[in-house]
Amino acid sequence: MADVTVAQFAEVLKVPVDRLLLQLDQAGIKVTNAQDMISEEAKHELLTHLRRSHGNEEQADAAPRKITLRRKSQSELKLASPQGRARTVNVEVRSKRTYIKREVLEDQARHQQEEFDKQRELEEQAKAALEAEESGRRERERLDRERQEEEARRRSDEENKKRAAEDDARRLVEQQARDQAERERKPTVAKPVKAARAPDDDKSTRYGRQELHIAGDVSARHKKKKSRDGRRRAMGDSDSKHGFEMPTAKVVREVAIGEALSVGELAQKMAVKATEVIKTLMTMGVMATINQMIDQDTAVLVVEEFGHTPVLRKENVIEQDLQGLVGEEVREGVPRPPVVTVMGHVDHGKTSLLDYIRRTKVADGEAGGITQHIGAYHVKTSKGMVTFLDTPGHAAFTSMRARGAQVTDIVILVIGADDGVMPQTIEAVQHAKAAGVPIVVAVNKIDKPEADAEKVKQELTKHGVIPEEWGGENIFVSVSARTGQGIDQLLDSILLQAEVLELKAPTDGLAGGFVIESSLEKGRGAVATVLVQRGTLKLGDPLLVGQEFGRVRAMFDEAGRPVESAGPSIPVVVLGLSGSPNAGDELLVVETERRAREVAMHRQAKLREVKLAKQSANMQDVFSTLGEAKANLVQILIKGDVQGSVEALRESLQKLSTSEVAVNIVASGVGGLTESDVTLAAASKARIIAFNVRGDSAARTSIKDNGVDVRYYSIIYEAIDDIRAVMTGLLAPEVKEQIVGLAEVRNVFRSSKFGTVAGCMVADGYVRRNFPIRVLRDNVVIFEGALESLKRFKDDVNEVRAGTECGIGVKNYNDVREGDQIECYSRVEVARTL
Repeated sequence: MADVTVAQFAEVLKVPVDRLLLQLDQAGIKVTNAQDMISEEAKHELLTHLRRSHGNEEQADAAPRKITLRRKSQSELKLASPQGRARTVNVEVRSKRTYIKREVLEDQARHQQEEFDKQRELEEQAKAALEAEESGRRERERLDRERQEEEARRRSDEENKKRAAEDDARRLVEQQARDQAERERKPTVAKPVKAARAPDDDKSTRYGRQELHIAGDVSARHKKKKSRDGRRRAMGDSDSKHGFEMPTAKVVREVAIGEALSVGELAQKMAVKATEVIKTLMTMGVMATINQMIDQDTAVLVVEEFGHTPVLRKENVIEQDLQGLVGEEVREGVPRPPVVTVMGHVDHGKTSLLDYIRRTKVADGEAGGITQHIGAYHVKTSKGMVTFLDTPGHAAFTSMRARGAQVTDIVILVIGADDGVMPQTIEAVQHAKAAGVPIVVAVNKIDKPEADAEKVKQELTKHGVIPEEWGGENIFVSVSARTGQGIDQLLDSILLQAEVLELKAPTDGLAGGFVIESSLEKGRGAVATVLVQRGTLKLGDPLLVGQEFGRVRAMFDEAGRPVESAGPSIPVVVLGLSGSPNAGDELLVVETERRAREVAMHRQAKLREVKLAKQSANMQDVFSTLGEAKANLVQILIKGDVQGSVEALRESLQKLSTSEVAVNIVASGVGGLTESDVTLAAASKARIIAFNVRGDSAARTSIKDNGVDVRYYSIIYEAIDDIRAVMTGLLAPEVKEQIVGLAEVRNVFRSSKFGTVAGCMVADGYVRRNFPIRVLRDNVVIFEGALESLKRFKDDVNEVRAGTECGIGVKNYNDVREGDQIECYSRVEVARTL
């Protein structure tokens, strides 16, 4: 900037001239009046002086610690008033953003971490002191307890010794008394003295020998038969010697319960008979056999009924740490391309927008001009690498859009400037917000004359998507997929948003990813389109995908070119899986194919057990529904080209079910029609919906032989409309009553032959003989029945029109009076629709 005068410099700085002269004087710059010239050196000197005056001299040449930016913008909104005239409202948006230096935040974090470490150290010291005190207390209690036990043992030994000495002295005195009495009774006979008899508690025999104990089975054939008293004494002795004691309290066990188990397994874990468990289940209203599977909730109720403690056990221990990440250091992340999902309403130009970016023609190849799969494209633009996911916009593909929002980093919301916000647009906004993904709005078809970008902004504001120029956080870009207008600005906005998100992922180690789409192709087997999220996927890697396993036999990019490896954010087509996985399954590269096989088999068995448990639970209501009317069922068998289309078609058809007509999906799968599919459809009397697939020769022959109804579709809403028409035909027609005539009773005649005859004047419409009637008195229905006779003068007629007199005989009703009205009506059946 050239030299300027003091007055011009003050105008640029928006400060008074006097104040600027004072500041220049304080800075030591010599000026006399407002017309003196100021050089660039003088301006830098003034800036240095002002920095010193607002802080210390060390910070004079340093950058500020905090910068606050304020922005104010004005715009106008047109609002409709109740009178029908538009009203203009001025909107002023003020925004303020504060930026703090990273060093300040790091100092604050360091101080907080130091305080936290000090606090934790004090807590650990206090905890160690408490543990030492507790350990000393337990040791003192143990020593006191051992001392008391030793004292009690010593006193018991002394008492036993004293008791034994007293017994010995008593037996000796008794023996001496018996010997003295024997000598006094036979003093003259000198016989050898027998050995003293042993005390009663001695175990010797009558001959002085010790008793010989032998095994029961050996001595049984040598012993004589004992008397009944002897057997009782022997039984009493044996009972007094066994070590079994009857439990005094009920044993409470901890019963481990998996996600599904049989009745016999549950009885074995509780140590009870299976019949007791079956009785308990019957009291709970569950009819089960010993081999029947029950779910986890039912098993918990049974265990609690028996008084035991249920322990819920997750049967996924085998799935823990599949990639060996536990205990491993966090891998260093490197920048990766952003994953961008294109979402929006059907026919708003999502695929056409990607076509212009990719310079291809994908939309022309889609059936009906609408996208029916998730397309993954890795595009190298002049602005950088970007991975695009193109999702369907039709209402039937809700689950596909939800999956696209879960794996993406940025969502491009495409809105037609001529249509505005539509139902699937709102749904896409909800999916993006639920996944916490930033939204970049692309207002497409801006080249059309009826395009209105401001209308789109106003409609999106109601759903929480506010433009940046209105003070929001969402970027709006006006583009045209036909002319290419705004495409570069859209790519710049995507890469700017990605730079703010700081997207990183590790490239080394075992890879992990997400299944976008899967199919079953002839000659190639199971084919899965996957998006790598971390690591690098290479040829030969063992894979675990949901319930399927395998090894990477081949990989292709979106153009069909073979590739050797794929890093983060790169979509590839993988061959070599054991079956077609479900869209949305997690892809993991494990250490060995054997580990992948084990986990996949475990998942398949667990899913099979859960299905069996649910089916048995659903069969409990069979007896209660036997007396109810059975709803009309439309049996459907679905075969499609990819998993996502089959899932979308199945969910859309199930939503058509009502209380009167229901859709039952007999089976669904991926791949061409086979003979077994036709046989299953013929056995269940089902229609086959073939979506973008055909049958082989055996299947076509079976279709002709069995007469199965097979319908081929390539557009999903045509299949939904056809099944809706079939269900509409099964609905019972609605009967509506239509009043066709009204006659007023002028006179009543009594006849012995015809009974009561009402002389009437037809006031409105006509009265016909075979139509039902109602008799009204004071506008209240008092009788409802049919005509017995209809006469005009003396002739029987079939119909009498308005303004004509007639005689009417009401069947089984004779209380017709003058002034009554006879209403004639017809019942019409009206076809119902879903």
